[in-house]
Amino acid sequence: MLPYRIEWLDEAREDIRRLDRPTAMRMFDGILHYARTGGGNVAPLHGIMAGAFRLRLGDYRVLFTVHEGAMRIFGVRHRSEAYR
Repeated sequence: MLPYRIEWLDEAREDIRRLDRPTAMRMFDGILHYARTGGGNVAPLHGIMAGAFRLRLGDYRVLFTVHEGAMRIFGVRHRSEAYR
């Protein structure tokens, strides 16, 4: 089912805007790599976030779902705040 389209939800757009430029660019590169190849440190989430995934990029987590060929990003957060 690769490659995926990338869809940003409003909350994720706000999250990425809060990051400094070099960190945001690393997030974009990691997301694009996963969307094109499926490669990266990805794990399914459990509990209240069951059905979603996280992509680990350094100290940050990209939270997303996959639906109809689209990677829908709903959060980009520091690991200390990602699962709250």
